[in-house]
Amino acid sequence: MRHTAITAALPFCATALLLAGCSAAPKTDAEGFVIDAGFEAKLQEQLLDAKPGTVVLIPAGKYALTRSLSVAVPGVTIRGAGMDKSILSFKRQSSGAEGLLVTGDDFTLEDVAIEDSKGDALKINGTKNAVMRRVRAEWTGGPKTSNGAYGLYPVQVTNVLIEGSVVKGASDAGIYVGQSTNIIVRNNRAEQNVAGIEIENSTGADVYDNIVTDNAGGILVFNMPDLPVPGSKTRVYKNKVTANNHANFATKGTAVASVPPGSGVIINSNDDVEIFDNDLKDNQTANVIISSFYSLGFEATRGIAAAYDPYPENIYVTGNRISGGGDKPGARYAPLKALGGGALPAVLWDGFVNPKIAKPGICVQNGEAKLLNIDAAHKFAGAKIDESVNCAPATRLPTISLPPAMIEKR
Repeated sequence: MRHTAITAALPFCATALLLAGCSAAPKTDAEGFVIDAGFEAKLQEQLLDAKPGTVVLIPAGKYALTRSLSVAVPGVTIRGAGMDKSILSFKRQSSGAEGLLVTGDDFTLEDVAIEDSKGDALKINGTKNAVMRRVRAEWTGGPKTSNGAYGLYPVQVTNVLIEGSVVKGASDAGIYVGQSTNIIVRNNRAEQNVAGIEIENSTGADVYDNIVTDNAGGILVFNMPDLPVPGSKTRVYKNKVTANNHANFATKGTAVASVPPGSGVIINSNDDVEIFDNDLKDNQTANVIISSFYSLGFEATRGIAAAYDPYPENIYVTGNRISGGGDKPGARYAPLKALGGGALPAVLWDGFVNPKIAKPGICVQNGEAKLLNIDAAHKFAGAKIDESVNCAPATRLPTISLPPAMIEKR
């Protein structure tokens, strides 16, 4: 395997054999950036010259970049010294739509931070076998509408692994997987994003062992009508989805702008979804929301394609540990608190059902947890606690597996 290092910026004594002396640490400017005028050009050159098997090493330090980076060659790995040690900062970015754009197969990014990109932090588009491991994507000025939309953003990718990463401040979704298949999102932390983790129009996803807190919405599983493929078959389990009560700072008119602050797990217009063995706590609107496209509020402006199914079907909520929440919903839902004894129940369903299907398969078998059908189609006129949802799918979804080469060997 070919290894490429940017030796001019290596800290400590790593270049001792090349240079006459070495200092205790690289020199930095007043903002903490490593002073190396050639770093960006060297990095761009090495990514452009990369061949399959190339490993580009990012030394410890905070490096200021002014242009987007790109990788088009298959089989490239970019590796740093740690997500809080090797930092690629785009605070001074003047050109490019994202921090890093990848269009090559078999790509790995690990142990690196991407900060303050003008647009998305990392976009991987139209590839197979994408690994994001121990990556931090952050907008350091805190949550703002002007931040990039997505932190880690694989789209139209077959085989996705996102693990051990941290994402903060995205104005849409911190971790977003779109129009992809065969996905594992695990052991990550998402906070202070509009949506912490979103699986959209994707098929076959396992989302587990993540910590999702202080977002407007915690974990979203959506199907949107204006994308070329639908999605289904997502398992959301063993996550800690707590106090996602941040204000929604998304750009007005986007789908995620409709997410009510205080939402734990939201399933929208998606089918065959299992939500189990999670800790769902203190999400002030509801710990689980099941809704149709009609609840997003802009079907009149976007329209619905004939082939699009706007209804959620076969959603199973079971074995979660649910506490708190539902106590401070927005004004739209506040009048319904009385139906839950002063707080909205654990599960909220908008009640839209496909008239062509006898049973939508909305199932809740979760101890004392109740489901409130808000009857949104009739402006809450028939809202009620629905006891008829005590059901279960005939079979459970299988575990997602990825190619062995994508799994870290320890």
